[in-house]
Amino acid sequence: MSPTRRRGDALTTAIFQAVLSELAGSSFEELTFDKIASAAGTGKAALYRRWSTPAELVLAALSDPATGFGEPPAPPGTGALRDDLIALLEHFVRALDEPRGRALLPLIAHRHRHPELFEQVHRLVVRPHQEVLLSVLRQAVERGEAAPGSLTPRVVSVGPRLILLQAWEGGLVGSSEIASIVDEVLIPLTRP
Repeated sequence: MSPTRRRGDALTTAIFQAVLSELAGSSFEELTFDKIASAAGTGKAALYRRWSTPAELVLAALSDPATGFGEPPAPPGTGALRDDLIALLEHFVRALDEPRGRALLPLIAHRHRHPELFEQVHRLVVRPHQEVLLSVLRQAVERGEAAPGSLTPRVVSVGPRLILLQAWEGGLVGSSEIASIVDEVLIPLTRP
């Protein structure tokens, strides 16, 4: 008896998982519909019916709620800036250790090769997560824990960028490194 052919959501999920896995293991330049279809256990026609380019498929997979980043996490709401920052950065580190995060790394590292694709990834994935960090900082400003001048995209990007740098240099970032980034960099940077 032959296996049941996947359709609908099951097929889409398999395709998205395949594209993220393939991208994480290589680079965007090496990503082809042939490789994705083979990894997903489907034919290329199933991909071409819905996406005209690998870039469209990458964006769909990264923004998918089940396999990609979907909606950003809600602000932790612990009532303390330090605890909120640690919770958000820990969430980011966990995401980097999943296929979706590993797929994001080559896109960020080689953004100069595909600036249009990176701008779309930034709009769909990075910016919404930055908004959560900005929300946490706004709440801290209201409580008197952070300076109003710290409510900038550059300040908000410091923690995630340090996490990315450490991940590229040495793999997974541990809890002590996250706490150090918060205590040694982010809290002094945002202090009133």
